[in-house]
Amino acid sequence: MSENPAAADQQAPATDQHDETLTEEDVFEVLEEVIDPELGLDFVSLGLVYDVDIEGTEVYVTFTLTTPACPIGPQVSEQMREFVGDLPGVTAVHPKMVFDPPWSPEMMTEDAKFALGF
Repeated sequence: MSENPAAADQQAPATDQHDETLTEEDVFEVLEEVIDPELGLDFVSLGLVYDVDIEGTEVYVTFTLTTPACPIGPQVSEQMREFVGDLPGVTAVHPKMVFDPPWSPEMMTEDAKFALGF
């Protein structure tokens, strides 16, 4: 009988491990904590996060800024590393800033457009 409780204990971590499977939704959710300091809205709502790719325990985030002259790129990259890196199972975060396609206000969520008066 003592083997059955041990077997049950071994099955529980497998279920927990399944629950900790990292998804793109998990990453996008924590990226909502990355705030554009000038606009006061998060990068996801502003449409500044173009892509999230998960390869094993590493996460690749492709993002842009509202303008190429915006000086906050390094700060944003560091925040992405910090917030996404805190997710269970993530060993490395690779932010990649791009300017193609260029960002436009049409990329924002409806809530962000409303908040900014678009």
